[in-house]
Amino acid sequence: PQKTSFHRSHTLGFRNGYAFTQLPREGVGGETLYPNLLSQAQLDDLCTQGPTLTYGPARKSAPPPFMPSYVAFDKQVLKFDAYFQEEVHTSPEEHYRVRQVGIYYYLEDDSMCIIEPVVKNSGLMQGKLMKRHRVPKNDQGDYYHWKDLNLATNITIYGRTYRLVNCDSFTKVFMESQGIELNPPEELVSDPYMERRMPVQKPIMPSDPDPLWQFLTYDTKVLRFYAIWDDTNQPFGDQHRCIIHYFLADDTVEVREVYRRNDGRDPFPVLMKRQRLPKTLVDKKMSFPSCVLEISKEEVLEWYSPKDFAIGKTITLLGRTFLIYDCDKFTQDFYREKFGITDFKPLEISKTPLEKIPQVIPPYNGFGIPEDSLQNCLSLIPKPPRKDIIKMLENNLKTLRYQLALESPVPEDRNRRFILSYFLSDDTISIYEPPVRNSGILGGKYLKKTKVVKPESTPENPIYYEPSDFAIGSTIEVFGHRFVITDADEYVLNYMERNAESFPATTLQSLRDHFRPRKAVKDTVNNDIPKQDLDDLIEEVQKELKLHHNYLNTRKFHEEFHHMDKDGSGIVDKGKFLDLCDKLEVPISTIRLKKLIDYCSCGEDNINYRDFLRAFPS
Repeated sequence: PQKTSFHRSHTLGFRNGYAFTQLPREGVGGETLYPNLLSQAQLDDLCTQGPTLTYGPARKSAPPPFMPSYVAFDKQVLKFDAYFQEEVHTSPEEHYRVRQVGIYYYLEDDSMCIIEPVVKNSGLMQGKLMKRHRVPKNDQGDYYHWKDLNLATNITIYGRTYRLVNCDSFTKVFMESQGIELNPPEELVSDPYMERRMPVQKPIMPSDPDPLWQFLTYDTKVLRFYAIWDDTNQPFGDQHRCIIHYFLADDTVEVREVYRRNDGRDPFPVLMKRQRLPKTLVDKKMSFPSCVLEISKEEVLEWYSPKDFAIGKTITLLGRTFLIYDCDKFTQDFYREKFGITDFKPLEISKTPLEKIPQVIPPYNGFGIPEDSLQNCLSLIPKPPRKDIIKMLENNLKTLRYQLALESPVPEDRNRRFILSYFLSDDTISIYEPPVRNSGILGGKYLKKTKVVKPESTPENPIYYEPSDFAIGSTIEVFGHRFVITDADEYVLNYMERNAESFPATTLQSLRDHFRPRKAVKDTVNNDIPKQDLDDLIEEVQKELKLHHNYLNTRKFHEEFHHMDKDGSGIVDKGKFLDLCDKLEVPISTIRLKKLIDYCSCGEDNINYRDFLRAFPS
C-alpha cells in the first residue's frame, strides 16, 4: 500500500521509420525483473495446455465417411506369374509338360482368375483356364485371400498346384504397404520339350525348302505388289489396276483387280485365284496334246519366286502382262533383309488418253424444232432445251402482230389474209386466218406456235426469223409457203421506236413510211370535234346497243369491215359503208348512231370506220 509509482517501462518505438518492440528492462514502478525460473519442459507444457486450461478439452473430429471395398479397390488387380506341371501319358518323348500362367487377384471382390498366354500352333487349349470367381481354400468354406499369396510358395486350386515365382510392381508395392514381406522371386521354369536338343547330325542341304518349316516360318506373311494390266490393244480394252499377292508360306500367287466407283465393271473379288504359277516349262513334243487339264510338277522346270517380282519389272502371269509400279512397307522390309535391295521408288503411271471420237449429228428430220430434236442425240433420256427465263419474264405478254397476204399462183388464194403473231418471250410465231363468209375456205389456226427457220439456214446452224426481218412489203417463207407482209399494228412501230438500237434502220423506216399517211388522215379527220365528245358519244351508243340491240354479232362486224379495207388505211367509201351496215342489220337509223356517223365522216364520200367500230367492241 505504500507503493505510489505504477508506471511501465517503454517497449514500443521506431527505428529508421519502422515500428519495433523490445522486452521491458524493468517491472511496473521500476521494480527489478528476475530471470525465468521455469524449465523448458514446463514452458512447453504451458504452451500446449494453455488453450485446454482456458477453453476445456477439444472436441473429437468426426470419423471419416465409410467407403466400400469395391469403391476403394476399384480396378486394382494383383498379378502373379506362376507355372504348373501337367502329366503327359500319350507321348513317349515327354512325361510332363510345364505350362506358364498368370494368376490375377481382384481386390474389389476377392475374386481370382487364371489365364495362360496363347502360344501359336501349340495344339493346347489355352487362354482363360479358370474364370473369375472366389476360389475356395479348403473344405471348411474359407476362400483364398491376398494374404495367402506370396512368392516362392505353392497354392492348390481345384487339385492343381501352382508355383508363384514373381509379381508385377503394383503387387509388390501393395503387399509391402500392408506389411507383408515378399519372398525373393524365382525364375520361370521352361518346358523341357521346347528346349530339347536334337543329336548332332551331318547337315543335309535339301534341294527345296522344307514345306513344314516354310509354313511355320512364313504363315500369314504376304508380299503385296501394285501392278497395271494394260489391254488397250484389245477391243474395249483399258488399263486395269491390280494387286498381286505372293504368299510366302506356300509360294502361291493371287491377283485381285482394284475397282473404282462407277467404272462400269462387275466387282469380281478375284481376277486370278490363288495358285502356284509356273515360270519355265519343259519342252513339249509335237505329239503332246495342246489342251491339258493340269500341269504336273514334272512338266515345270521353275516356279515363280520372290526374286522374280520387283518394282519396274514386267511379269507375265497366265498370258496377262503386268507392270509392277509399287509395293507395301512389309514387302520393302522383306526385300531389304533377304536380297539387300534399297531402291523402292514407285513408278509414275500416266493413263493413256482415250481417242475422242467426234459425235456425228444426224440431219434434221423436220419434226419439231432442231434444238428439241438435238436432245435425242445428246442423252439417252432427252431433256427439253433450256429457256431464257430472264427474256421470258421481261417480254411476257408482248406480241407483235402483222397482216400477211399469201403469195400463190392460185387466184382463190390471192385474196386470203392472215394474222402473224410474233411472241417476244420465246421468239415463236403463230399464224391465224380470219374466216371469211362464203369464201369456200375454212379459216382458223393456220400455224401453231413454233419457231420458223429461214430458208437459207442449215439444220446444223438454224437461223430463225426475228422482228428485224418483218419489214412492210418483205416476203417470208414458212414451211414452203410464201407470205408478203402488208400491214402491222401500231404497237409494232411504237415498240421498235423504243428499242431502235436493236432493229435495222430499213425495217423501222418501212414501218414509219407505212403509218405516215394513216397518221396524217387521223390528224385531219374530226379535227373540229373534241375527242372527249367523241368518247362520250361512243359510250352512249354502247349503252343503247346493250339495252335494245344485244343480238348483234360485233365480231362479225370487225371481220367484214377489215376485209373491206384493202389497203388498211382505216378509211372506206361512205356508200359501201352504209350498204354493209344495212347488210349486217346495224341500226343506223337511231339518233345516236347517225350522230356517230357524222362524227366519223371524212368529208362527204369517206368515213373512218375504226372510230365507228369502237362502239361495237368484239
